[in-house]
Amino acid sequence: MSLRMPQNLSNQLQFETGASILDAEILAERAAALGRAGRKVEQAMVALKAAASGDAGPMGHAAEAVYEYFILRELSGFCDHSEAIEAYQIPRAVIARLGAR
Repeated sequence: MSLRMPQNLSNQLQFETGASILDAEILAERAAALGRAGRKVEQAMVALKAAASGDAGPMGHAAEAVYEYFILRELSGFCDHSEAIEAYQIPRAVIARLGAR
């Protein structure tokens, strides 16, 4: 008969290295940056909906916020933006302004 370590204790035997601690910090900062960018998109969408005239100011600001958010998503490995477009209710006019610069 062989003995094996209890499953709940086996995780405690792993050692943290400098690289694993740094990786965790980078991941946490990436998540925080994505959250900040998401809040910026939310604020831009509210401002865009509040602007009844549809002038270029709020539209340009919204397009810039969405562009930054999409870049951060892609850097985090999320290449499909359809869920974000639906969640933030990003209008097609804003998506159309995200072309090459």
